[in-house]
Amino acid sequence: MAQEDEALPKNLPAPKKAELSLSPATVAVQPLAHDEEIRERLQSVMEATGWFTAPDVKVEDGVVFLSGRVDSDDIKKWAGDLARNTQDVVAVANRIEVSQPAAWDFRGAWGGLAGLSRDVVRSLPFLVLALIILVLSAGAGWLTVRKARIFFAGRVRAKLLRGVLAGGLGVIVFLAGTYVVLRVSGLTQLALTIIGGTGLVGLAVGIAFRDITENFLASIFLSIQRPFETGDLVEIVGVTGYVQQLNIRTTVLLTLDGNLVQVPNAAVYKNTLQNFTATPNRRENFVVGIGYDDAIDEAQEVALKVLVDHPAVLNEPEPWVLADDLGKATVNLRVYFWINGHEHSWLKVRSSVIRLVKRAFQQHGISMPDEAREIIFPHGVPVTMLDATQEPTKDPTKNPTKNPTKEPKKDPGSLTSSGDAPRAKGVEAVSTKAEAGLSNEAGILVEQARQAKPVDEDENLLGTTSARPAKADLTAEKKSEP
Repeated sequence: MAQEDEALPKNLPAPKKAELSLSPATVAVQPLAHDEEIRERLQSVMEATGWFTAPDVKVEDGVVFLSGRVDSDDIKKWAGDLARNTQDVVAVANRIEVSQPAAWDFRGAWGGLAGLSRDVVRSLPFLVLALIILVLSAGAGWLTVRKARIFFAGRVRAKLLRGVLAGGLGVIVFLAGTYVVLRVSGLTQLALTIIGGTGLVGLAVGIAFRDITENFLASIFLSIQRPFETGDLVEIVGVTGYVQQLNIRTTVLLTLDGNLVQVPNAAVYKNTLQNFTATPNRRENFVVGIGYDDAIDEAQEVALKVLVDHPAVLNEPEPWVLADDLGKATVNLRVYFWINGHEHSWLKVRSSVIRLVKRAFQQHGISMPDEAREIIFPHGVPVTMLDATQEPTKDPTKNPTKNPTKEPKKDPGSLTSSGDAPRAKGVEAVSTKAEAGLSNEAGILVEQARQAKPVDEDENLLGTTSARPAKADLTAEKKSEP
């Protein structure tokens, strides 16, 4: 007879896949067990598990025939192994059918949700601890940013660079807290993956937003190098204007026409930049042509006298009047002179000098011909009369005389508005009403820009005050001679 049945619990729920145990190597049965004893033993075991629906066991000459229905292939295999390991079993014919779940069977889904809820409940302590660590790390990062700004305030001049360094330290502190949270949660590999993927994300963002990143980096370099200050007159990529603001994307210029122009910082950093305010003195020049019959040295002295007497033209560096070119109808003189850009407008001073030089040439009888409108015959044109009884006109070339069209020479210092009386020295003597004085219009333009579109000073990386010398009064006098 078979050994006594072990006490088995009745109506046990179907185990999960991980709960299935291996079938025993042997099942104790009395030697030379009969087919009925084997059947009863296997039948009782299968019914005791509760895993089978309508289980049925038949044994003929040591061959076991199993039938019924189960929910999984693992249970079917377990039943076959059980019968195979039973004493005196020769072979096993496993005819157990595996039931296919119905299309609307939600038992698996409910089981998954139940398992998920149990996992959430078990992980609540870790979630609370992680939340506390994240809050502490965020607070530590914020405190680090504040302390870093104070620390770098006296050591780093660039406002944007101070913000980047302080923000970077705060991000590092927060990432350290995040790493600790992942380590405590047992997600060390995920923590390493996030840290390693940060560089890849940064690279991808840099490629996707190349222009934005380029302008941002250029703003950092410009705020460090500071090639200009707020209020400086600069020329960038063909745009001339006063610097109003340097933000993280653009440099805002106020043009001489009163318009606000935004130039990308990348273009500012990569292209040639002229700063007219960095040094106060600026040289201007223009070309004036005189006739070939006029003496070059005399014209140079007349033009130089105008420059020396002009209150806006500097004596150091000294002005020049040089012979520049021999044109088709004129000898071209190039006039060089220096002005103080902080005090005077080069446009107005240039206009004044050109006007005064032209008037001085006219007063001294120096011609300024134009090849497109006038042809000069210095010694006149010989004329032959066809009437034989009339005495022919003498050739002026045989008895040259002074050109009667020339006026008597006058003192070059007698620059008058009407040619009658000398004019007084000073700005009023050389500036007309149309030129509106000689001072620059920086203050007027800045005030106009402030009224039209106020600049957000919080975004200005250059600050609100300029390190350059203050712009002079409209009535500033000419620099005294050494």
